[in-house]
Amino acid sequence: MSENAPSQPVVPAGIIDVGGQPHMRDAKGRLVPVELVKPADKLEDEMVRKVMAFALDLSAQIARFKEHTFADLNGFQQLLEQEYGARAGGEKGNVTFQTVDGLMQVKVQIADLIEFGPQLQQAKSLIDECLVEWGADSRPEIRAIVSRAFAVEKEGQINKANLFLLLKLDIGDKRWTRAMTAIRDAIRVTGTKEYVRFYQRRRPQDRFETVTIDLAAA
Repeated sequence: MSENAPSQPVVPAGIIDVGGQPHMRDAKGRLVPVELVKPADKLEDEMVRKVMAFALDLSAQIARFKEHTFADLNGFQQLLEQEYGARAGGEKGNVTFQTVDGLMQVKVQIADLIEFGPQLQQAKSLIDECLVEWGADSRPEIRAIVSRAFAVEKEGQINKANLFLLLKLDIGDKRWTRAMTAIRDAIRVTGTKEYVRFYQRRRPQDRFETVTIDLAAA
């Protein structure tokens, strides 16, 4: 880990000097004399820039933390390779590191990145045929699962968890069976992503609790 102090992210100043007079740039790119900007808007601008400075600094710290964490974990795994001649981790590289007292854990998990091919649309058509034939009042729980499974999320992605839930349903209709085959054929592994998670507990008999780094979950 570098001993050099991290540089502070720079948030551009809201005040711009134009011919010796302070101005602020509006959302349309126009320079507006400061005296024409509402006091509340100036205070809001100052507050946002202050918070953004902290946010950018924290983001940079997290990026460095992630880089150094994986470097430390990989370095330890290399030591194990030298000693045992095999890399630590399961089939997909999943591995848990733990303190001697059993109170802290660091887990590395490798997850597949999954996308869906055009077979998914064929599956949806077959499922729709089943739902139409079954009638509007039949199997409402299945209709709800189908609706959630094929709902496009904000990022334009299909909800994978709900889609995989369809594969667990035991339905004898041949069209449903073909639809499930189409879903399986549509699954494409486009890569992998490595995750690291942190856990701690006060006593060995306690359950592990996640050390939260995600701001939304803090």
